[in-house]
Amino acid sequence: MQFDDFLLKACSEAQINLDEKQCEQFGKYYRLLVSWNEKINLTAITDPQEVVVKHMVDSLSAWDEKLFAKAKTLIDVGTGAGFPGLPLKIMYPSLQVTLLDSLKKRVNFLREVASALELEGIFIEHGRAEDFARIKMRREKYDIAVSRAVAPLPVLAEYDLPFVRLGGHFVAMKGRAYTQEVEDAKAALQLLGGRLEKISEVKLPGLLDKRAIIYVKKQRPTAMRYPRRAGLPAKEPLR
Repeated sequence: MQFDDFLLKACSEAQINLDEKQCEQFGKYYRLLVSWNEKINLTAITDPQEVVVKHMVDSLSAWDEKLFAKAKTLIDVGTGAGFPGLPLKIMYPSLQVTLLDSLKKRVNFLREVASALELEGIFIEHGRAEDFARIKMRREKYDIAVSRAVAPLPVLAEYDLPFVRLGGHFVAMKGRAYTQEVEDAKAALQLLGGRLEKISEVKLPGLLDKRAIIYVKKQRPTAMRYPRRAGLPAKEPLR
């Protein structure tokens, strides 16, 4: 089977409907990912079936239609090779998406992908969350802040919640240890102005491992002292 066949099969099983243009864009994305991965370390997963399920379909599982139907802006904090922000942008073209990453080489890759896919309304930024969240035009300006496989939830909350507007959502994509991470993050969410809204378990096509999407609603402004200086959230998580 080819990449396109794996994509259509997995999306069908996950009840995701792609049009012809979106299929073409995902195919170009995959080919660029594999090509660039020979030069810089973007992902340990390059098999087409695994990329489809573990990266692309997994990324799309973050979207909750009821919560985000009115969302206009999203920031993907620590986007890496573009997951989940790029698949979400492909799936929902009207969404204004900002991809933030601290490694310049990954940023260069993302810019090439955005150009090759002819995406509009996408902004690719080089920087650390701790610094970027202190820029006035960025702070508490996004409907959604999302992160996948970046850091434990207490740390991730300090990275993401300062970007989220009041009434918006912080979305964390987590693996099998999500229950403990949610417990560990209770104090951090309270300090940062968030409230746990719901947890949705995710079943990916052909995989048995447990995954979940954590949805946190922004209820109060985040105090200006957060996020703390670069490196400190990871070194001393909020408790």
